[in-house]
Amino acid sequence: MRLADIEIAAAGRQLGVMGVVQDDLPEGVASLVLLGPLEPGFWPAFTASPEYRDGASHPLDRWSHRVITGMAEALNATPFFPFGGPPYQPFIAWAKASGRAHSSPVGLLVHDTAGLMISYRGALGFARHIDAPAPPPSPCERCETRPCLTACPVDAFASGSYDVAACKADLDRPGNDCMTRGCAVRRACPVSRGHGRLEAQSAFHMRAFR
Repeated sequence: MRLADIEIAAAGRQLGVMGVVQDDLPEGVASLVLLGPLEPGFWPAFTASPEYRDGASHPLDRWSHRVITGMAEALNATPFFPFGGPPYQPFIAWAKASGRAHSSPVGLLVHDTAGLMISYRGALGFARHIDAPAPPPSPCERCETRPCLTACPVDAFASGSYDVAACKADLDRPGNDCMTRGCAVRRACPVSRGHGRLEAQSAFHMRAFR
């Protein structure tokens, strides 16, 4: 199994390979391939799905479980998901171990292609080693202005940690567009702006967050 084959299979389901992890994995797994939304185009694909249209709860998690489980069966892999716990799989640790996600100046994970809009829908564990190219450095290393540090209207990251209460309290303030367009800090990241996520998708996640 080559990484290119996995990328093709994922792209057919509007998912992208967001990193590969080789160490400290569950028993029987030699390589773990992280999957996230492939942009642009993920949101139209998801909203056309039966999970989105049936009106039941947790449509994105149910879609992810169906689609990634199907991939796992087709590719002889084991599926893993960031939901469904406790216990929960260590997706943040896996993301950092892939070398493609890093701690940003505001503490949120930043990805080399998705920026602060990174999200993981699941992962595939393979019993054999999957070769992967060396990951690039953190995009923050070449970001001179670091607009993420000043984008939050209530400085929810000013203390060095995320003040969730202050963030949520400001969402109803006139002029705050985070609920309709997505987190201002995530949007401010130059890499995020080139990722292609639609505002409707960010609004969906903001409603779930609230």
